[in-house]
Amino acid sequence: MQTSTKRRTPEELLEQVQAEEAYEKRGRLKVFLGYASGVGKSFRMLDEGRRRAERGQDVVVGAVQPQRASEIEALLSKLRVIPLRPIDGNTVMDVDAILKRHPGVCLVDGLAYDNPPGSRNASRWEDVEQLLDAGISVITSVNIQYIDELRERVAKITGKVVTQTVPRKFLNSADEIVVVDAPPEMCIRTQDAEMKARATTQAQKLSELREIALLFAADVVDLQLEQYLQRNGMTQTFGAQERIMICVTPRANAAAMIASGRRNADRFHGDLTVAYVRQPEISADDQAALDRNLAIARDAKAHIEILDGDDPIQTILSFAREHGVTQVFVGHSTHEHWWERLTGTPLDRLIRDANDIDVRVFPH
Repeated sequence: MQTSTKRRTPEELLEQVQAEEAYEKRGRLKVFLGYASGVGKSFRMLDEGRRRAERGQDVVVGAVQPQRASEIEALLSKLRVIPLRPIDGNTVMDVDAILKRHPGVCLVDGLAYDNPPGSRNASRWEDVEQLLDAGISVITSVNIQYIDELRERVAKITGKVVTQTVPRKFLNSADEIVVVDAPPEMCIRTQDAEMKARATTQAQKLSELREIALLFAADVVDLQLEQYLQRNGMTQTFGAQERIMICVTPRANAAAMIASGRRNADRFHGDLTVAYVRQPEISADDQAALDRNLAIARDAKAHIEILDGDDPIQTILSFAREHGVTQVFVGHSTHEHWWERLTGTPLDRLIRDANDIDVRVFPH
């Protein structure tokens, strides 16, 4: 990435000054992001609050989870806690008391909680938004399953559906985001005996959740950089960091491949191409399936290429090299024929001949 400056108009200078003033008046938001229960995000949040308080900052605890481990209680004993406010048998963060005291930093756990009717705001994240607008910095924590735009994706992995969420737009405004990382095995040790018996499966799921959290955090960091450059009147130009080519067939799991390719292309400001090597005498059912796959590619705003060649592997690699492709996504059947064990599969040949091009395989 390169940055550059240009002579700005008076209107642009005024917008920059106003944006900088608004940024300076607003509190800072730091988020500890977890990808599973038990990684320790609440502990990290409170421990940072303790360290800041010991350095002389005015720190209060606005809200914590009702069920707490002993190490959490130990940290709370060293911090000033603003009691929750009762409303019709429920409790909510006492925003009025926090605004009146106006601390330098407020610690808020359970960011996705919905507030009961009659509260100042409908959700706790909106309470936090109000504190930030008042110039109070907030340190908070949340699991990726509670991010609205990630909820369905995470539910497919965990099998758990949540109803209380935080919009991604709010988390995109964070000034700092920290993934609370822990080995999947550590998270498994916090689960019950039945889950321990399925440790291998659980470790794989946790690894997938960890990847989602890391990519989400990286996206927020990118936005932080873009916002900084905009506030300072600087423009940015990106070269294509990745050129991703997705090879589809009528039977390929194109939706998953294209969704993954789109995320990676957006993440690295790259190009996305969906390619199909034309097959002779394709059946009507296969043509219909191919049309559906290409429709998914168009919806993802990918470049679509129909390639011709007698040798599909050579055709794919020739196109990839001519266009500077860095990654090739392909589908592959998990059913192997006996002769492929002797001669190798087309996939084996693709991987062998790709050389410096990365090949990612999607089983189907």
